[in-house]
Amino acid sequence: MERQEGCKGCSASVQVSPEKLERLVEIATRGRETASEEVYRQRIAQCERCPGLQYGTTCQYCGCLVAVKARLLDSACPYPFAPKWG
Repeated sequence: MERQEGCKGCSASVQVSPEKLERLVEIATRGRETASEEVYRQRIAQCERCPGLQYGTTCQYCGCLVAVKARLLDSACPYPFAPKWG
């Protein structure tokens, strides 16, 4: 049997376009309390500096799209042992 290189998580199929990401945020936040723009920007800035950010959109620790997670007021950073935001 021939060995496959890489995994699904490393393929282009996990890339999310800005348009699709915007639509997913819109769907996920319907009827839910959202963070202020200031809190959202602070969270995103921390995610952008985090070694767990994959593909510029996805948290390796929880699998969430960070733009969605950062928008939801009751979300918390899943970074092991030292969450970067609350």
